[in-house]
Amino acid sequence: MKTMTCTQLGGACGLELHGETADEVIKAQDRHLREVVRGGDEAHEPALKEMKGRWRHPLKGMGWYKDTKAAFAASPES
Repeated sequence: MKTMTCTQLGGACGLELHGETADEVIKAQDRHLREVVRGGDEAHEPALKEMKGRWRHPLKGMGWYKDTKAAFAASPES
């Protein structure tokens, strides 16, 4: 299991997100962003908009995905 923070993934807080794979951590970030913005947290709105926009711009989105997978791979086991 590895840990990355919301901030490492482009978010606005230090919440630790855990997963066995980079995809699990990314999905946890997606859920976190949706939940906190739905709850009224304006600080996370830019990250949520960016997350949604990544998949509208596949080349840019794949760059972010590749970078995130590399950062996950370099992270120590938690």
